[in-house]
This record gives sequence, C-alpha cells and structure tokens, in this order.
Amino acid sequence: MLYIVATPIGNLGDITLRAIEVLKDVDLIACEDTRHTKILLDHYKIQTSTTSFFQHNRFAKGEYLLSLLKQGKNIALVSDAGTPGILDPGVNLINLAIKNNIAVTVIPGPSAFINALVLSGKPSHEFFFAGFLPKKSGARRKKLDELKKFNSTVIFYESCHRILAALEDIKTVFGDREITLARELTKKFEEIKRGRPEDILKVFKQEKPRGEFVVVI
Repeated sequence: MLYIVATPIGNLGDITLRAIEVLKDVDLIACEDTRHTKILLDHYKIQTSTTSFFQHNRFAKGEYLLSLLKQGKNIALVSDAGTPGILDPGVNLINLAIKNNIAVTVIPGPSAFINALVLSGKPSHEFFFAGFLPKKSGARRKKLDELKKFNSTVIFYESCHRILAALEDIKTVFGDREITLARELTKKFEEIKRGRPEDILKVFKQEKPRGEFVVVI
C-alpha cells in the first residue's frame, strides 16, 4: 500500500492520530526532504526509516519505491508540509503506483490554500486553485486576465520576493476588488491581510513582506 500522508503546514500539533499510526507502522517513509521530516518524526518519537523523494530524483527513486511496493512493502509518502501531490513531485509516485495497480490511499490533513480560502471569507462554493503564477509580469497579467474570466474565487501561491509585483498586476487586472493575503498559517506569527491591492501595497512599503503567501481574490 502507498499511503499519501498529509503533514502539518506549520504547527506540529496539526497531525491526525491516524497519520501518526501510519507513519509508525509503514516500512519506509518517502520524504521531500528527510531533514525537514525528521523534525516531525522526532517530535512524535517515530523511528521508521526514511528516504528522499524529490524533484530531481523522482524518476530513479520512483522506480526503486515501486519495486518495494511490488514486494509487498508499505510506504508512506510525505511532503515538506501539507498534502502530498499538490505542487510537489509526489504526484509522480502516485501515478506510478496507480499505473502498476498498487493500492493507494490518503491520510487526510492540512492544505494551505484551503485554510486561506476559509479564512478569507470569500465564496467557496466555486473556486480555482492556480498554484504559482508566472514569474514575469507580462505573463502573470495574461494569466490573471484568464483567471478573471472564471467569475469565481481564485487562489494562488506567491513568494515574498514577487508579492509586490504580483499585487501591482492584480491591481491592474482586478482593480479595487478586495483580496486576502495569508502567511505563516497555523504558526505563531500567522497573519491575514484583507483589503484592496493598493492598500496592502502601502502597508508593505512600511514593512518588508516575509515568508510564503497564499493570495485569495
């Protein structure tokens, strides 16, 4: 069995009892970053062996993990934070298991964009998760123009290095529409900013943006 195990996005207390049980019982844990996952495993005194599974080794390591699954081993797949398979190489291993008729199940848990959507108060009956937008302004504005036509709540991730430029482009495409920015979700310094792009830009000119952002329009 391949277990897709969601792990905390910040606060280590945000893990299910079932996730802890699975991580203790499987034969191996495939981690996006073994050093990062070790913090979680040490916190819960989980001694299961780990192996790295990330963007640059996903093909070779995927075949190795598949061979173990075919031998009857149970493997847990975890990302650095949140639910594996969303914007990380975990999707490659999941598809490999499916194509080879390996049993796959999910141990549910946190996802940053869902948390941000709920905290935003925006309509959630219909929404579009866009992942990361293009890095260059022209391509980003073109993508925002496409997203605007959906006439639904839009969610995407942005880094602190590009959030100011992204806000300028949001202002250009969406005008004065109120947006929500969320960062450090579930952590001690969790922060939610709500307002027009122009107003949030003024705040960031006084305080340097830090961390990874979830943007909800």
